[in-house]
Amino acid sequence: MDQTQVDAASTLNDERARRLADRAALYAAGKNPYPEHSDVTDYVADIEKNYADLADGEDTADVVKIGGRVVAKRGQGKIMFIVLRDPTGDMQLFCRINDMPEDAWELLGELDLGDIVGAEGVVVRTKRGQLSVAPRKLTLLSKAVRPLPEKFHGLSDKETRYRQRYVDLIVNADVRETFAKRSRIVSAFRRYMEDNGYMEVETPILQTIQGGATAKPFITHFNALNQENYLRIATELHLKRLLVGGYERVFELGRIFRNEGMDLTHNPEFTTMEAYRAYSDLEGMKELAEGVIKAANAAVNESEQIEYQGTTIDLSGTWPSRPMTEIVSEVMGRELTLDTPIEELRAAASECGIEVNSAWGPGKLIAEIYDEKGEPSIVNPTFVCDYPVEVSPLAKRHEDDPRLTHRFELVIAGHEYANAFSELNDPVDQAERFRKQVEEKFAGDEEAMEYDEDYVRALEYGMPPAGGIGIGIDRVVMLLANQASIRDVLLFPHMKPERGSANGAAAARAKEDEEAAQAASVYAPNKVPTIDYSKVAVEPLFADFVDFDTFSKSDFRAVKVKDCVAVPKSKKLLQFTLDDGSGTDRTILSGIRAYYEPEDLIGRTLVAITNLPPRKMMGIDSCGMIISAVHKEGDEERLNVLMVDDSIPAGAKLY
Repeated sequence: MDQTQVDAASTLNDERARRLADRAALYAAGKNPYPEHSDVTDYVADIEKNYADLADGEDTADVVKIGGRVVAKRGQGKIMFIVLRDPTGDMQLFCRINDMPEDAWELLGELDLGDIVGAEGVVVRTKRGQLSVAPRKLTLLSKAVRPLPEKFHGLSDKETRYRQRYVDLIVNADVRETFAKRSRIVSAFRRYMEDNGYMEVETPILQTIQGGATAKPFITHFNALNQENYLRIATELHLKRLLVGGYERVFELGRIFRNEGMDLTHNPEFTTMEAYRAYSDLEGMKELAEGVIKAANAAVNESEQIEYQGTTIDLSGTWPSRPMTEIVSEVMGRELTLDTPIEELRAAASECGIEVNSAWGPGKLIAEIYDEKGEPSIVNPTFVCDYPVEVSPLAKRHEDDPRLTHRFELVIAGHEYANAFSELNDPVDQAERFRKQVEEKFAGDEEAMEYDEDYVRALEYGMPPAGGIGIGIDRVVMLLANQASIRDVLLFPHMKPERGSANGAAAARAKEDEEAAQAASVYAPNKVPTIDYSKVAVEPLFADFVDFDTFSKSDFRAVKVKDCVAVPKSKKLLQFTLDDGSGTDRTILSGIRAYYEPEDLIGRTLVAITNLPPRKMMGIDSCGMIISAVHKEGDEERLNVLMVDDSIPAGAKLY
C-alpha cells in the first residue's frame, strides 16, 4: 500500500469514527437515527412530470412527501440546499429557516452526505429555474456512518466497484440504468415467450448426471441422500423430457453453473433461456431468436441500429444464414470444406496459430479455424449453420450428409449469443453418442457428458420432432446496454475473497488444508501445475557470456497488477494494467491465458521488464514484458509467472 492509499485509509477511518460518535450522540440525546416508521408517498420523476410547466420563482401549496439519500449539501445562513436522490432521480430541497421548525433546521446542519432522510414540503421553482421541494418537515431515517467515496470511477476502482456494488449503484447513475435495462430485457423475454404460447417451467439445479452440454461442472454434496451432485451445466435434457410428456412449447430462464474460466464474456455462474418447441426445427428457432432479441431491444433502445463498443450493429430485417465452411473459406482466402484433404486442413489450422491434435478429423479442424478466425469476423446478426457432427453431440444429422448437423449459432459482434438444434429424438443414435462421450470422459476430457440412462429411456417412449435453443441472457444485456464486460451486467459478480477476510467455505476446510490455502492467497494458482518433478526438463544454461553493461540496460521492476482481463478474440493473451511506481498505468500483454485466470492475478506483485519499446499485439501497445519461468514436461511446455512478496513496493528495481 503506497502513501496515498495509507492517507486515504486514515482519512476514511477518521471520518467513520466521527460519524459513529455522531450516531452515539443522537442516541444519547434521545433521538433514534434509524426510526421504524417512514412516510414516503411521492417520487422525483412524478414531481418533475407533474410540475414541468411551473414558472420560475413560483410557489405552490401542493404538499409532497419524498425520501432518499443526501448526495449534495451547500449553503449557509438562512438558506440551505440539499440534493436528495430517490430511485427515480435527484430533487433539490430548498430549505429556508423561516419555513422549518427549529429541530428540523438543526438537523440540516448535522446531516452528512449519504444520510437517508424523509422530507415533507411544498413544490416550488426557484428564481433560477430549479424545481425544488421546500421542506416543512425533515426526518433522519438512516444515519450513514461510512462516507461515500469522492471518486468511484476508473480502472483502478473496478474491483472495489464489483465487490461493493451497493456503493457503485449509489454514486453511478449509468450503472443503475444498466441494471434497470437488464430487468426490462428479462421481462421482454418472458412476455415474448408467453405471447408465443410457451410455458415457463423450472427444472432441477442439483443433478446426478452431467449432461446437456460439454462443460466442467461444480460438484456438491447432498447430505440427506449422502450423494454427490452437480450444479447444472444446462437445462436441456429435463426440458426435452417435458416434450416427451406432452407439452409442446416450454422454456426456462435460469442460472447455469460451469466450473470454468472468467473473462470479458464468461462467468462461471450465468443466466440462459432455453426453449423447446415440438413439431418445429431450425427455421422455427431462427424466428424465435430474431423475434425475442428484437423485442428485448425495443424495451431498452429506440432504434434497431445500436452502438456496441464503437461498432454500429444493425438488428433490422431478416437475419442471414451462412454455412460454417463458407465463413471459414472467406476468412482464409481459399475454399476449405469437409472434403479438403486432412493435411491441408491441418496446415490451415496451424497457420491460424492453433495447436493441432492428430486425432482431430475434418469437422473438428474446420470448427477450430472458425472459432479462431471466422467468428470474430462477423459483425451483424448471422446464423452460422451446418456444424460438423464432431462438435454437435446432441443435434440431428443432415439427411444428405451425415457429417453435418442441423445446428446454428447466432453470432453478433464476434460473439455467440444463441445455440440451436433440430433436436435428436432417435434413442438408439442418442445412446451411441452418449457412449462416445463417456469414452472421451474416460480418456481425460472433464467436459464430456455422462451417459444419461433415464433420458434415453424417455426418448424410447417417443419425442416428437422439435427445435431447441439456448440464448445467453448476460451477453444479450451486454449487447443491448453497450457493456464490454460480463461483470458490468452482473449485480454481484464472483470475486476472490478480500485479503484477510473470513470466508465461510474456507473456514469449513479441514485443518490440514490451511497451509495450502495460505499459500494460494500469496501466489495465483497455475491451471496446469507441475506435480511429477521427475518429468521436468529445463533448458540448459547459456554457455555464452553477456557483458555487464548490456545486461544492466534491462530495467527489471516489481509491478502491482491493478487489473487483468482476457484480450477479446485471443485465446492466448491477457492484458495487464500495472502500477510500476511511476504514477502512470502501464499496459503489458502476455500470452499466459492457458495458465492463469485473469482475476487470480489482480492484486499480485509480479516482475516485468519496463524499458522495452512498445509492441503491437492484437492492436494494443504492449509496453514491456512479464517475466515467467518456463520448463518442459515431455513434449509439453509449462509456464509459471514470477510472483514476489506483496510487501515489495511497486517500482522497486531488481538487481
